[in-house]
Amino acid sequence: MCKIYVVDSIMGSGKTSAAINKMDNDSESNYIFITPYLDEVKRIIDNCTNKHFIQPENKGKGKLESLHYLIGNKYNIASTHALFEMYNNYTKDLLKQGNYTLVLDEVCQVVDIVPLSRSDLKDILDGHAHVEDNLLIWDDEEYTGRFEDIKTMALNKSLVVFGDSLLMWNFPVEIFKSFKEAYILTYMFKAQQQKYYYDYYNVKYEYIGVKNNNGYYTFSDDVSIPTYVSEIKNKVYIVEDNKLNSIGEDYYSLSSSWFKRDFKTRNKFLIKSLKANMINYFVNKVKSASDESMWTSFADYKKLLSGKGYTKGFVSVNARATNEFRFKKNLAYCANIFLNPIIKQFFQIKNVQIYEETYALSELVQWIWRSTIRDGNDINIYIPSSRMRELLIEWLDGLN
Repeated sequence: MCKIYVVDSIMGSGKTSAAINKMDNDSESNYIFITPYLDEVKRIIDNCTNKHFIQPENKGKGKLESLHYLIGNKYNIASTHALFEMYNNYTKDLLKQGNYTLVLDEVCQVVDIVPLSRSDLKDILDGHAHVEDNLLIWDDEEYTGRFEDIKTMALNKSLVVFGDSLLMWNFPVEIFKSFKEAYILTYMFKAQQQKYYYDYYNVKYEYIGVKNNNGYYTFSDDVSIPTYVSEIKNKVYIVEDNKLNSIGEDYYSLSSSWFKRDFKTRNKFLIKSLKANMINYFVNKVKSASDESMWTSFADYKKLLSGKGYTKGFVSVNARATNEFRFKKNLAYCANIFLNPIIKQFFQIKNVQIYEETYALSELVQWIWRSTIRDGNDINIYIPSSRMRELLIEWLDGLN
């Protein structure tokens, strides 16, 4: 059984550095390092010189086939979340033979809703598959047709039938169990979907942290708190302007449903007002240069909210583990984050405790940490949602 360690530690505390030191000095184990971004893949390859990490190549039958070749030959591997989420039963069988330890930089996508109509699901169950212990089990091995993607996921035991009309894709939990050990590098794990997924499947894990030994970082139960933490509150300047913030006074303002509702109207008054506020903030309040501006909202409304002087500063609302935007100092976070209600209900069926407010805060804090605050510099930030703004203020007040 895989021993899973959750390295739950604030950004900048040395989690990746500790992982590099562990991997490069371990002569016993093979490693797979998974990260959201290719620049971090390169960092591992460049810094783990003893382990000679290799990145799967998109050649021949694609990256998954390349990955299988590397695992079969017991190479140390560095790749992205996107490839990790494609792991299948064959990957699992190879991992069991490879004495591999997983290092997962930031939590990954482990649960998602499969867009399938009720009639399509009925057709599948009538002729091609059945349900067993809530899993969709594919029976028709000779099947070819428009449900081949469903067939593939079902054969990997990754489709859960939820209710009478929904399929939920679950990352195959047996993949995690195929590693000798796993280290999850993150912050506020208790609010992450991967934590809920582990609880759903009764997967055990242990919390650890990072210790700084005079600049040399290691995983440890004896955790070091970075000295910069006590100074964070004094470096974050949150816009307190009643006119700019009035659009977000209600608890659900700027949520995805708030945007959807206004988008369906003819004039889209609320979205237009939010855009005007953003222009006012970037142009008049902070007089931001274009290359210093960073903003976000839900991707579907990016075009409607874009404006002169800040458009190119869009950073995905769920951005994590990248240093690409570390020069950005004037920020606008125009979203109000809630866990998808269907996914929330899916976990709660098994009485998994959900921390909705901490989930929203963790998404916000991770996004902010893409900016120049990661280098100890001051930032300005406009957060029109009163809920998100208050969550950040409470978190900052607790950093002592």
